[in-house]
Amino acid sequence: MPRPATLLRLAALALLLAFLIVPQRFAPLFVPFTEYGAPPIYDQGSLPMLALAHLGTVFAATAVSAIVAIGLGILVTRAGGAEFLPLSRTLVNIGQTFPPVAVLAIAVPLVGFGELPTLIALFAYGLLPIFENTLSGLQSCPPAVVEAADGMGMSPRQRLLAVELPLAMPLILEGVRLSLVVNVGTATIGSTVAAKGLGEVIIAGLLSNNTAFILQGGLVTGLMAILLYELMGTVERRILRATHLA
Repeated sequence: MPRPATLLRLAALALLLAFLIVPQRFAPLFVPFTEYGAPPIYDQGSLPMLALAHLGTVFAATAVSAIVAIGLGILVTRAGGAEFLPLSRTLVNIGQTFPPVAVLAIAVPLVGFGELPTLIALFAYGLLPIFENTLSGLQSCPPAVVEAADGMGMSPRQRLLAVELPLAMPLILEGVRLSLVVNVGTATIGSTVAAKGLGEVIIAGLLSNNTAFILQGGLVTGLMAILLYELMGTVERRILRATHLA
Protein backbone atom coordinates (compact mmCIF):
# COMPACT_ATOMS: atom_id res chain seq x y z
CA MET A 1 0.00 0.00 0.00
CA PRO A 2 1.44 3.46 -0.88
CA ARG A 3 2.70 5.51 2.03
CA PRO A 4 0.75 8.64 3.06
CA ALA A 5 3.56 10.89 1.80
CA THR A 6 3.42 9.22 -1.62
CA LEU A 7 -0.35 9.59 -1.77
CA LEU A 8 -0.01 13.25 -0.86
CA ARG A 9 2.51 13.84 -3.65
CA LEU A 10 0.28 12.05 -6.16
CA ALA A 11 -2.71 14.12 -5.05
CA ALA A 12 -0.70 17.35 -5.45
CA LEU A 13 0.43 16.28 -8.93
CA ALA A 14 -3.12 15.36 -9.94
CA LEU A 15 -4.41 18.72 -8.68
CA LEU A 16 -1.74 20.64 -10.57
CA LEU A 17 -2.36 18.77 -13.84
CA ALA A 18 -6.12 19.11 -13.50
CA PHE A 19 -5.87 22.87 -12.99
CA LEU A 20 -3.50 23.32 -15.93
CA ILE A 21 -5.57 21.18 -18.31
CA VAL A 22 -9.13 22.17 -17.32
CA PRO A 23 -8.76 25.39 -15.30
CA GLN A 24 -12.38 26.45 -15.89
CA ARG A 25 -13.53 23.60 -13.64
CA PHE A 26 -11.95 25.51 -10.75
CA ALA A 27 -13.65 28.82 -11.55
CA PRO A 28 -16.15 28.64 -8.64
CA LEU A 29 -13.24 28.52 -6.18
CA PHE A 30 -11.77 31.78 -7.51
CA VAL A 31 -14.95 33.79 -8.08
CA PRO A 32 -14.87 35.19 -4.50
CA PHE A 33 -11.47 36.75 -5.28
CA THR A 34 -12.73 38.78 -8.26
CA GLU A 35 -14.55 42.10 -8.51
CA TYR A 36 -16.84 43.79 -11.03
CA GLY A 37 -17.33 40.66 -13.13
CA ALA A 38 -13.64 40.07 -13.80
CA PRO A 39 -12.75 36.59 -15.13
CA PRO A 40 -11.99 34.15 -12.29
CA ILE A 41 -9.54 32.10 -14.38
CA TYR A 42 -6.55 33.51 -16.27
CA ASP A 43 -7.60 33.76 -19.91
CA GLN A 44 -4.81 35.77 -21.57
CA GLY A 45 -2.70 32.77 -22.52
CA SER A 46 -2.30 29.00 -22.21
CA LEU A 47 -1.52 27.97 -18.63
CA PRO A 48 0.13 24.66 -19.68
CA MET A 49 2.40 26.47 -22.14
CA LEU A 50 3.33 29.10 -19.58
CA ALA A 51 4.13 26.39 -17.02
CA LEU A 52 6.30 24.51 -19.54
CA ALA A 53 8.12 27.70 -20.55
CA HIS A 54 8.66 28.50 -16.86
CA LEU A 55 10.16 25.07 -16.17
CA GLY A 56 12.28 25.21 -19.32
CA THR A 57 13.88 28.47 -18.21
CA VAL A 58 14.51 27.12 -14.71
CA PHE A 59 16.05 23.84 -15.89
CA ALA A 60 18.28 25.56 -18.46
CA ALA A 61 19.60 28.10 -15.94
CA THR A 62 20.15 25.44 -13.27
CA ALA A 63 22.00 23.16 -15.71
CA VAL A 64 24.45 25.93 -16.63
CA SER A 65 24.82 26.93 -12.95
CA ALA A 66 25.63 23.32 -12.07
CA ILE A 67 28.27 22.98 -14.80
CA VAL A 68 30.02 26.21 -13.80
CA ALA A 69 29.70 25.79 -10.01
CA ILE A 70 30.83 22.16 -9.96
CA GLY A 71 33.70 22.99 -12.29
CA LEU A 72 34.80 25.84 -10.02
CA GLY A 73 34.45 23.60 -6.96
CA ILE A 74 36.73 21.02 -8.53
CA LEU A 75 39.23 23.66 -9.65
CA VAL A 76 39.70 25.28 -6.24
CA THR A 77 40.06 21.94 -4.43
CA ARG A 78 43.02 20.97 -6.63
CA ALA A 79 46.52 21.97 -5.57
CA GLY A 80 47.00 24.17 -8.61
CA GLY A 81 43.71 26.01 -8.19
CA ALA A 82 43.50 26.59 -4.44
CA GLU A 83 44.67 30.19 -4.83
CA PHE A 84 41.51 30.95 -6.85
CA LEU A 85 39.16 30.05 -3.96
CA PRO A 86 38.64 33.65 -2.71
CA LEU A 87 37.99 34.90 -6.24
CA SER A 88 35.59 32.03 -6.96
CA ARG A 89 33.68 32.69 -3.75
CA THR A 90 33.38 36.35 -4.68
CA LEU A 91 32.05 35.48 -8.13
CA VAL A 92 29.42 32.97 -6.98
CA ASN A 93 28.28 35.33 -4.24
CA ILE A 94 27.41 38.04 -6.75
CA GLY A 95 24.11 36.36 -7.53
CA GLN A 96 23.15 36.36 -3.86
CA THR A 97 24.52 39.83 -3.14
CA PHE A 98 22.50 41.45 -5.92
CA PRO A 99 18.82 40.47 -6.02
CA PRO A 100 17.63 38.92 -9.31
CA VAL A 101 15.66 42.08 -10.10
CA ALA A 102 18.90 44.08 -10.01
CA VAL A 103 20.62 41.53 -12.27
CA LEU A 104 17.70 41.85 -14.70
CA ALA A 105 18.05 45.64 -14.66
CA ILE A 106 21.72 45.31 -15.60
CA ALA A 107 21.21 42.51 -18.15
CA VAL A 108 18.34 44.02 -20.16
CA PRO A 109 20.34 46.99 -21.56
CA LEU A 110 23.10 44.54 -22.54
CA VAL A 111 21.13 41.65 -24.06
CA GLY A 112 17.62 43.02 -24.56
CA PHE A 113 14.25 41.77 -23.35
CA GLY A 114 13.09 38.14 -23.33
CA GLU A 115 14.46 34.87 -22.00
CA LEU A 116 18.17 35.71 -21.98
CA PRO A 117 18.22 38.28 -19.12
CA THR A 118 16.07 35.91 -17.05
CA LEU A 119 18.48 33.04 -17.70
CA ILE A 120 21.40 35.26 -16.65
CA ALA A 121 19.66 36.27 -13.40
CA LEU A 122 18.70 32.67 -12.51
CA PHE A 123 22.15 31.39 -13.47
CA ALA A 124 23.82 33.89 -11.13
CA TYR A 125 21.31 33.23 -8.34
CA GLY A 126 21.77 29.46 -8.53
CA LEU A 127 25.57 29.31 -8.37
CA LEU A 128 26.17 29.67 -4.63
CA PRO A 129 24.39 26.59 -3.19
CA ILE A 130 25.88 24.28 -5.82
CA PHE A 131 29.39 25.69 -5.45
CA GLU A 132 29.41 25.58 -1.65
CA ASN A 133 28.00 22.05 -1.55
CA THR A 134 30.54 20.87 -4.12
CA LEU A 135 33.30 22.47 -2.08
CA SER A 136 32.07 20.92 1.17
CA GLY A 137 31.64 17.51 -0.43
CA LEU A 138 35.12 17.42 -1.96
CA GLN A 139 36.82 18.83 1.12
CA SER A 140 35.10 16.31 3.40
CA CYS A 141 36.47 13.25 1.60
CA PRO A 142 38.31 11.18 4.28
CA PRO A 143 42.08 11.67 3.93
CA ALA A 144 42.60 7.94 4.47
CA VAL A 145 40.47 7.14 1.42
CA VAL A 146 42.36 9.67 -0.70
CA GLU A 147 45.68 8.24 0.48
CA ALA A 148 44.50 4.72 -0.31
CA ALA A 149 43.59 5.82 -3.84
CA ASP A 150 47.06 7.33 -4.25
CA GLY A 151 48.57 4.15 -2.89
CA MET A 152 46.73 2.14 -5.54
CA GLY A 153 48.49 4.18 -8.20
CA MET A 154 45.51 6.26 -9.29
CA SER A 155 46.24 9.43 -11.20
CA PRO A 156 44.72 12.69 -9.85
CA ARG A 157 42.03 12.50 -12.56
CA GLN A 158 41.19 8.87 -11.75
CA ARG A 159 41.04 9.67 -8.03
CA LEU A 160 38.69 12.58 -8.68
CA LEU A 161 36.32 10.60 -10.90
CA ALA A 162 36.38 7.28 -9.04
CA VAL A 163 36.70 8.39 -5.42
CA GLU A 164 36.19 12.07 -4.63
CA LEU A 165 33.21 12.96 -6.82
CA PRO A 166 31.22 9.82 -5.88
CA LEU A 167 31.78 10.55 -2.18
CA ALA A 168 30.82 14.20 -2.66
CA MET A 169 27.78 13.34 -4.79
CA PRO A 170 25.13 13.51 -2.01
CA LEU A 171 26.07 17.09 -1.13
CA ILE A 172 26.43 18.13 -4.77
CA LEU A 173 22.99 16.79 -5.64
CA GLU A 174 21.48 18.53 -2.64
CA GLY A 175 22.98 21.82 -3.85
CA VAL A 176 21.51 21.32 -7.32
CA ARG A 177 18.16 20.45 -5.77
CA LEU A 178 18.13 23.61 -3.67
CA SER A 179 19.17 25.79 -6.60
CA LEU A 180 16.47 24.30 -8.83
CA VAL A 181 13.65 24.75 -6.35
CA VAL A 182 14.61 28.31 -5.38
CA ASN A 183 14.75 29.28 -9.04
CA VAL A 184 11.22 28.01 -9.67
CA GLY A 185 9.91 30.84 -7.51
CA THR A 186 12.50 33.37 -8.64
CA ALA A 187 11.74 32.79 -12.32
CA THR A 188 8.39 34.58 -11.98
CA ILE A 189 10.24 37.92 -12.15
CA GLY A 190 11.26 37.09 -15.71
CA SER A 191 7.84 38.15 -16.97
CA THR A 192 8.74 41.75 -16.11
CA VAL A 193 11.21 41.63 -19.02
CA ALA A 194 8.91 39.76 -21.44
CA ALA A 195 10.11 36.22 -20.67
CA LYS A 196 7.42 33.56 -20.94
CA GLY A 197 6.42 32.03 -17.61
CA LEU A 198 3.93 31.96 -14.78
CA GLY A 199 4.94 35.45 -13.77
CA GLU A 200 2.65 36.61 -16.58
CA VAL A 201 -0.35 35.39 -14.59
CA ILE A 202 0.75 37.22 -11.45
CA ILE A 203 1.56 40.44 -13.32
CA ALA A 204 -1.81 40.32 -15.13
CA GLY A 205 -3.47 40.05 -11.73
CA LEU A 206 -1.53 42.98 -10.32
CA LEU A 207 -2.26 45.19 -13.34
CA SER A 208 -5.99 44.42 -13.32
CA ASN A 209 -6.34 44.22 -9.54
CA ASN A 210 -7.55 40.63 -9.95
CA THR A 211 -6.58 38.65 -6.85
CA ALA A 212 -7.74 35.41 -8.49
CA PHE A 213 -4.98 35.66 -11.12
CA ILE A 214 -2.36 36.40 -8.48
CA LEU A 215 -3.45 33.36 -6.46
CA GLN A 216 -3.38 31.11 -9.51
CA GLY A 217 0.13 32.14 -10.51
CA GLY A 218 1.38 31.75 -6.95
CA LEU A 219 -0.33 28.42 -6.28
CA VAL A 220 0.81 26.81 -9.53
CA THR A 221 4.38 28.02 -8.96
CA GLY A 222 4.33 26.79 -5.35
CA LEU A 223 2.96 23.37 -6.29
CA MET A 224 5.60 22.98 -9.00
CA ALA A 225 8.37 23.90 -6.54
CA ILE A 226 7.13 21.35 -3.97
CA LEU A 227 6.76 18.58 -6.54
CA LEU A 228 10.17 19.30 -8.06
CA TYR A 229 11.75 19.21 -4.61
CA GLU A 230 10.24 15.78 -4.00
CA LEU A 231 11.12 14.55 -7.48
CA MET A 232 14.73 15.64 -7.09
CA GLY A 233 14.86 13.85 -3.74
CA THR A 234 13.74 10.64 -5.45
CA VAL A 235 16.30 11.11 -8.24
CA GLU A 236 19.03 11.68 -5.64
CA ARG A 237 18.18 8.49 -3.79
CA ARG A 238 18.14 6.43 -6.98
CA ILE A 239 21.48 7.82 -8.15
CA LEU A 240 23.06 7.17 -4.78
CA ARG A 241 21.68 3.63 -4.68
CA ALA A 242 22.96 3.01 -8.20
CA THR A 243 26.43 4.16 -7.13
CA HIS A 244 26.23 2.19 -3.87
CA LEU A 245 26.39 5.35 -1.74
CA ALA A 246 23.00 4.88 -0.05
